Amino acid sequence: MFSSVWLPRKNKKKLKENGNGAFKFNQKRISASSASGALYHFGTSGISVAVATGLTHPLDVLKVRLQMQLVGQRGPLIGMGPLFVQVMKNEGPKSLYLGLTPALTRSLLYGGLRLGLYEPSKYACDWAFGSNNILFKIASGAFAGAISTALTNPVEVLKVRLQMNSDLRQRGPIAEMRRIVSKEGIGALWKGVGPASVRAAALTASQLATYDESKQILVNWTPLEEGFYLHLTSSTIAGLVSTLITAPIDMVKTRLMLQRESVVGSYKNGFHCAYQVLHTEGPRGLYKGGFAIFARLGPQTTITFILCEKLRKLAGLNAI
Repeated sequence: MFSSVWLPRKNKKKLKENGNGAFKFNQKRISASSASGALYHFGTSGISVAVATGLTHPLDVLKVRLQMQLVGQRGPLIGMGPLFVQVMKNEGPKSLYLGLTPALTRSLLYGGLRLGLYEPSKYACDWAFGSNNILFKIASGAFAGAISTALTNPVEVLKVRLQMNSDLRQRGPIAEMRRIVSKEGIGALWKGVGPASVRAAALTASQLATYDESKQILVNWTPLEEGFYLHLTSSTIAGLVSTLITAPIDMVKTRLMLQRESVVGSYKNGFHCAYQVLHTEGPRGLYKGGFAIFARLGPQTTITFILCEKLRKLAGLNAI
């Protein structure tokens, strides 16, 4: 009795906040599917992801270094704090920004596509199946993540190569890309694209679907309304869930992309890499750098969604 009265009241309030009820919502949805609307979707998403990436990039560098510890071996692992001190002492503060240029380039493209494709995919599911439940949100996120990663994988390969080797700093990203193509072939730019696409599909599905669903649940069952605190709470939940799901896939992706940089024999594919890690390094090996991933992905998710929601509001788009 309580829920049947209380929930519709929340929903009516939500419609009033959007304007003149459902009519205005549908009007915005149609404009978002136009050329200018698509540009706004891509732009707001890309900018928010790029800003979040720039702020959390040092943690990404540490994450890659942690994931490449004791490759093919078991043993005590160095933590993020001691690694940070070691990097600062041996390579200097600039080393924490290795690969920043390709990281920002990828963020604009990948972030714009990943978040920008999510809503059109979700609307397409709503139009085709007349439903927008969490399963369709997961499918929309997985599709957006996989497509965007497959298109931007070369920039990701370049980024992790630069992050792992401080000697490449003076060479620069363009020279390093030429070296990779000349010595390893153009196919090397798509190393790890399989696990990278799986990771992006899992990340986007878990991140966006969790954020989207968390917002609905929090609006319906708590006093929170559309605004900063709702975005902060939902994005924190999304960051935690996506980290738990994607940490092992992220580690496999990093190992494959850095295969030529490793002294250990090559991995045949993502499944072989995961098996080898489990066999030689134990289950903990799949979560190497796990804390660094959360330390980076948690704040990055929060910054991305809060900034994206603000930019979308300024651009006249609906909240995610």
